[in-house]
Amino acid sequence: MSKTPSRGLSQAGLVHVTATLRGPVERGEVPGLVAAVSRGDAVHADVLGVQDLQSGVPMRRDSLFRLASAAKPITAVAALMLVEDGKLQLDESVERWLPELADRRVLKSLDSPLDDTVPAHRPITLRDLLTLRWGLGAIMARPGTYPLQRAMEEAQVASGFAELPFSADEFMRRLGALPLAHQPGEKWMYHTGYEVLGVLVARVSGRGFGDFLRERLFTPLGMKDTAFSVPADKLDRLVTLYAPASDTGRLTVSEPGTDRWSRPPLFESGGGQGGGLVSTADDVLAFGRMLLNAGRHGAQQLLSPQSIQAMLTDQISPAQKAASPFFPGFWDASGWGFGGSVTTRPDGVSPTAGRYGWGGGTGTTFFIDPRQDLAVVLLTQRQMTGPDDEARALAFSKAVYASLDG
Repeated sequence: MSKTPSRGLSQAGLVHVTATLRGPVERGEVPGLVAAVSRGDAVHADVLGVQDLQSGVPMRRDSLFRLASAAKPITAVAALMLVEDGKLQLDESVERWLPELADRRVLKSLDSPLDDTVPAHRPITLRDLLTLRWGLGAIMARPGTYPLQRAMEEAQVASGFAELPFSADEFMRRLGALPLAHQPGEKWMYHTGYEVLGVLVARVSGRGFGDFLRERLFTPLGMKDTAFSVPADKLDRLVTLYAPASDTGRLTVSEPGTDRWSRPPLFESGGGQGGGLVSTADDVLAFGRMLLNAGRHGAQQLLSPQSIQAMLTDQISPAQKAASPFFPGFWDASGWGFGGSVTTRPDGVSPTAGRYGWGGGTGTTFFIDPRQDLAVVLLTQRQMTGPDDEARALAFSKAVYASLDG
């Protein structure tokens, strides 16, 4: 654990942050974690537990974690960079680059057979993908409830922890064989739009998605450990991923630390499928500070203040929220910007609206709060399977706000 007391973060409050994090580690709920809080020039970090339960290798500040869906804001920034390059426009069709999504058919209702469709009213746009209103995504129902849900599972394009065993082109071919669940722009459906965005960035830029991220974002920000694979000399820093057993709750290995990450994936996931990007707390913090600084890092303007503001603005109308089921209470104080949720009113965590960020199913949490000049990262290695996982992140977030000094 390291602490840098300075104006902006209360020393007493930071002690409480550490205690809040230490509890789950000492109780064996999580093997270890790295957390970082940045406010202005003040930075606080906690490094607790172990990377691997069997070996007992201590956690390090630069331990590598699977970001999963916490990387969605990174994908949004990449897409907006191409808008500012003049290669994409928010409200124009993406069919030129994603011909698999041309001439879409839309199910008459979610429980319709796959051939019971009508034509899409309009083409899919970049804004549709960024706001997850393009027409397809995670169907929030018991597995196998709907024909489209079963078809997505069979085609291996449904969201989940498994690495996709095929290329981006094959992913798009499989998506293109399915109808949409709703008309473009009509509703919000989680996840799948960000897998499509990763493919779009690669095709428009003419390079691999990971290459684009490295050249345009990670290298300028000094995010030296963030990538879709791990070099041999860094594998000892990659944490083992765990999941609780369904019967006992005991942590069992979900994916070893050295498994598959030594090679580039067939599919570089923009949405976090299969773990997505691997990163460190300090790398993610650097990304968050860039967002707080209106797209600037040092002397470089990586993204315009206008694009950052659009990212941090709720894009979902009340009618769309009402038609878009997610987990209970999600829309009560939240909306969706580009790449993450945005609080629309005080929500029991932050005292004002405007907190932006997202978490990942591998136990990762990232958010910023522009009004507080605050960037926060929590990286764990326990797959999220229920309310208790969310409760740990919530307790940490509340402790962070309680630590703010002035």
